[in-house]
Amino acid sequence: MNNLLRVERKNKSVARQNLSQTKIIGIDPGSTMIGYGVISYKNSDKKPKAVGYGYIDLRKYPCTAERLLQLYRDMKELIKHYKPLSIAIENVYLFKNAKTFTPVIQSKGVIILAAAEAYINIYEYTPLQIKQTISGYGKADKMLVQKLIQTSLGINLEISPDDTSDALAVALCHMRHLL
Repeated sequence: MNNLLRVERKNKSVARQNLSQTKIIGIDPGSTMIGYGVISYKNSDKKPKAVGYGYIDLRKYPCTAERLLQLYRDMKELIKHYKPLSIAIENVYLFKNAKTFTPVIQSKGVIILAAAEAYINIYEYTPLQIKQTISGYGKADKMLVQKLIQTSLGINLEISPDDTSDALAVALCHMRHLL
């Protein structure tokens, strides 16, 4: 979880937000890098703001059981820290590399477990749905989507790694589906 805190401190203005706003955590699941993006909005103006974003780095855990346990602990800490109304996850539906499919699905299961245990609503969106919601075109280029995310959330810095930008896109997609 130390990586989460280190990444968040890079943009201090993002971390200082009104805690009374509705919060959504977007998750981009991966086998060893899990992106997260937290957005908030007030029902009165419905303008989204980035509250925090970063990634969970599990590369130092070679054993599957240790990696999944650490992911579970980190997700519980994220949930406790941000107190989201819901968690939106990018749905894994097609994989080009069969070797990474199982670890990603395992990670996704742990994320869903942590959310369910905290009684948080869980929503899933395909990459096509996310791109369509953010850009109006389901096959939009990743760079276009990232630029639209930065503009929509008022983020001036480049968002990296891609897992983090993807997670913010999932959260913003979910917010737009709610409103």
